[in-house]
Parts: sequence; C-alpha cells; structure tokens
Amino acid sequence: MVCTVAMDSCAIGDGLQKLRRDMVWRGLPVQEEFHATEDKQEVRNEVYKYLASQDFRADVTILEKSKAQPHTRATNDAFYKYAWFYHFKHVGPKLLKDRTEAMITAAALGTKKGQAVYTSAVNDVLQQTVQRQQWRTFFPRAVADPCLQVADYCAWAVQRKWERSDTRSYDIISDKIASEYDLWRTGSTHYY
Repeated sequence: MVCTVAMDSCAIGDGLQKLRRDMVWRGLPVQEEFHATEDKQEVRNEVYKYLASQDFRADVTILEKSKAQPHTRATNDAFYKYAWFYHFKHVGPKLLKDRTEAMITAAALGTKKGQAVYTSAVNDVLQQTVQRQQWRTFFPRAVADPCLQVADYCAWAVQRKWERSDTRSYDIISDKIASEYDLWRTGSTHYY
C-alpha cells in the first residue's frame, strides 16, 4: 500500500516529538522513532489518541500484489513506481487542487542505489500527475521526520483493518482517512 498524509503545517510532527518526550518521562517503552509495527500497544494507544486530535488527511492506495500482472511486479522498483503513479493519479488532484506548491516527503528505502531509483520514480510520477504545481521532494529516514511517522501509523491502521479485520486503531483515526482506494478491487486473477 501507499499512504500519504497531507497537512497545512508540520506542527503535528512537533507535537509528536513532545509526546515522545512526555512518554519517556513517564517511563513508557519509547524507541528512537514511533513505528506502529514495533511499538508496544500502550505507546500505540497514546499516539493514536494524539493523531485523532490533529488536523490532517490520509489517503491510502491498496495494491494486492498477487493480483498484479507479472510485468507490473517485474522488480520492486517497477511495482512501487506503479503504486505511486496510481496513488497520485487518484489523490493528487484532490490534494493539490487549490495549491501551487507542495513539499513531498517520502521515507528513504534500502540502499543508496535503490533510493536513487525510488527518488527518480517518485519525481517521474509527480511530473506526470501534478504538472501545474511546483514541488520539492525529500527522502529522509523516518526517524528524521515525525510526519513520516504519522503516515506509518495511518498505514498500519488501514493495513490491520484490511488484512486482519482489526479496526481498533483504524476506528480512532477513521475521520482522518479520506480515501482507501483498492486499485485491483475488481480483479479476480491471482498470479501467484
């Protein structure tokens, strides 16, 4: 899945840093960054409660990889470029309709070579989908940008809902989830 969060300012990230410091002070098992998969439930509960009080929009594009035609998933780079393209094709016009510029921050992935391919792919997708706007892309590790941790938490909640029918976290932030687009919802062929 591809998950984006849109916000008018990065204040939510400043608040997340403040929450982390408060949790450390109270002795909760906080790590270097908030990461929903690795955080303890008591930490997740507080992060989701904080996110529910904030103003942002999350959009998710779900891609069931087994339904992807073989040429689409020939490499991970090709698959994720495809995923980003359809995600921005679907949500880009909604997110950027009244804006002339945007900062797109995406989590750094893998090796330097892999990151270069990923960076190029995202920039190529943006050139195809948000042509009228000016944008800048930035690819830090998630630990360096708390707003990426917001996206991680949103993606985790949606993934738990779709894969395990576990809506506990999703229900807390459901009013922030503007769209869940299942790209291959009508497909019935599984290629593996």
